[in-house]
Order: sequence, then structure tokens, then C-alpha cells
Amino acid sequence: MDKLFRVELLAKTPNPQKLCYAAMHTDYSEKLVSDELFNPVEPVTAYNGLWVDPMNPSEILKESEAGRRVISHCVKFGHWGVIEHPQITFNVGYFPHSVMQQARTHRISTSFDVQSFRYSGKRICNAIEADDVLEAIEKTFYLRPVGFYTDRKGKKYEYTKSDRAEDINLAMNAAFHYRDRIEQGFSEEHARGLIPFDVRQHFVVSFNLRSLLHFLDLRAKADAQLEIQWLCELMVPYLEEWVPEVWEFYEKNRFKRAKLAP
Repeated sequence: MDKLFRVELLAKTPNPQKLCYAAMHTDYSEKLVSDELFNPVEPVTAYNGLWVDPMNPSEILKESEAGRRVISHCVKFGHWGVIEHPQITFNVGYFPHSVMQQARTHRISTSFDVQSFRYSGKRICNAIEADDVLEAIEKTFYLRPVGFYTDRKGKKYEYTKSDRAEDINLAMNAAFHYRDRIEQGFSEEHARGLIPFDVRQHFVVSFNLRSLLHFLDLRAKADAQLEIQWLCELMVPYLEEWVPEVWEFYEKNRFKRAKLAP
């Protein structure tokens, strides 16, 4: 995996499995679910962990138990609507533009804000003025590592050191050309059309829990673009920590199995 690729957590819903449980429980509860789940003696908010277990009113509902119930009563039967309530937001950095394009393809319930090369092209000019130009070019444009590859149709090929050196040189020349056009007076939105397609691009993306698992269905499978598979790999640790019971079920039954989204 490219050493620059990053996925950082910006925000997440606390107690996500309890929130899913509250949504599920309201489907069959005679009461207002907040009255039934929150401690009626000492008013609390939905996110401080003090949720009364409606099946055992003298006990506090644990996050893990909420997750298990959501799995056993809904998710295992394909009823995924209740897991749309928790939200998580990532900052994704240094991935190629092609990943951004693929990430936004197909119907997924997400919100994206993407670094625009209409407003953020200065780093392309800065790359060719850096003390270590090669390092700066590598940080600005993405090229796959040297190695053997297979396309989706099974064609095998080798990407050699000399191939990659040629491509780095092309990227460097494109950066010089971009800088010259900017100095000539071109707008950034015009000049960006002259740079290599896989310029590195940062973005912020928000998922609900269901849409994130849907995204993994589409993009973690073996025939997805290699770089977006790596993006999925970097997201997984956050899911494991955030919704451990839901993740355990998903990993066992769907992860990398190329099943269509629920």
C-alpha cells in the first residue's frame, strides 16, 4: 500500500449500536422509546450510556448486547434500515483522483466534500520548486508501485522500474507545463486539464452505518480497483472499534464476498 494513503476519523455517533437498537425497538414498542430506554428516575441523554434494558428494566443496556439484538432481530434477516441512523465521517488523504471517481459511483448514501483543483493547484507549482523535486512529485501525483498486475479480464503484465521512471518524468513535465500555463494567466480550472489524471486528492466523506457497509460490498471485493480496496482496508479498523458486534457479523457473512448491497 502507498505510504501516503491516510484515513482519519473526524466524527462518529457515540453508542451507535444502542441507537440502532432504539430505532429497532420503537417498531414494536407501545411506549415512546426514549421513555422506555432511558432511566426514568434520573433523566439522561441518549448518548451517555445509561440506557435501561426494556427486557430487564433493572439493568443498563450494554452497547454489545444492543448490537447482538440488532443482528439477531433485523440485520441477519436482511432488514438493514435500522442501521442507517449512526453516522461516521472520515478525512481521506493522498488517494488518486480515480479513487474519488470510483468512490462516488453507484448509489450510496454518502456526502462528499472534495479538494478542488480549481482552488488548490498551488501545490502542483510548489512541487517543482521543492528541494527534493522527486519526492514532491510523488506526493502530488500517484503512480502504482513496481510489480506484477492483472486487469479485470485476466491480462497479466509487469510494471517495471523503467516504466515507472518514465511515468514520473511525464508527471514532472506536466507539473512544469501546469506552472507555465498558470504564469501565462490560465485559470486553475483550465490548467488542471493538463495534469496527469491520478493527481492525489483529499476528501471528507460521511456515511451512515448501512451505507458504509454497502460501500465495502462494492469496493472491498477482489476485482475492485486496487487503490480503493486499500481505502476500504484503512476504514475497517474504525468499524471494528465503533460497531464490533455488527462488524463481526458483516465480516463473517459479507466482507469481500462481492454480494450486492442490502
